[in-house]
Amino acid sequence: MRYLYILLLLLVVSCKPKFTAQEIIDKSIDYAKLNEIENATISFNFRKNNYKATRKNGTFELVRVIHNDSTKIQDILSNDSFKRFVNDRLVELTEKDKNRYSNSVNSVHYFSVLPLGLNDKAVQKKLLESVVIKGKEYYKVRITFTEEGGGEDFDDVFIYWFAKDNFQLDYVAYKYHTNGGGVRFRDVKQEKIVDGIRFVDYNNYKPLDTDIDFYAIDSLYEEGSLKKLSEIVLEDIHVSAF
Repeated sequence: MRYLYILLLLLVVSCKPKFTAQEIIDKSIDYAKLNEIENATISFNFRKNNYKATRKNGTFELVRVIHNDSTKIQDILSNDSFKRFVNDRLVELTEKDKNRYSNSVNSVHYFSVLPLGLNDKAVQKKLLESVVIKGKEYYKVRITFTEEGGGEDFDDVFIYWFAKDNFQLDYVAYKYHTNGGGVRFRDVKQEKIVDGIRFVDYNNYKPLDTDIDFYAIDSLYEEGSLKKLSEIVLEDIHVSAF
């Protein structure tokens, strides 16, 4: 009986994942040196617009500047408000427009520093079964959000793939519900190391068939069943620490 107990104990230990979803994300953040921007300002250009994020002791200010001919539009999202300025004059917005513009600003900044945002309070993490993509082993982590603090799109679902050898984030997929909903998958186009911090450009794909198993999208990627839509490229990245 004693030997049976030891055998069962060994089986339980061997089946237990080596790392939790939280540990994997923390190690990935450390690998990319993203903790260094939690008290810093970063700026970059994306699709002809200028972006700047200032983070300090848990507070943040996320900025987007759009130039249209002689018009300058400045959107500013902070912990507790969203403001739009047109030619340096504050404009009144409906709640619908505030949500729409703030979500647009937040989305670009969110993806620009992944996986840093995965430790926000509203994030729920679950470790899925590991997979192999292009001959390389990956941890697969599902991210969902609580309704409280999860924003307008709290019911979106994300999957992240972290390389087992160094915890590097290489693939991202998400299922969204706004504007009719859809699924997107991203792989790394290029990584850019700025002041030791890892930033990433992505290729952006969608499934050829809309009726798919979202959790099997990595298999569809390997099969070539995804269509490339665009590229997510950050240009002229600068980091200024406090």
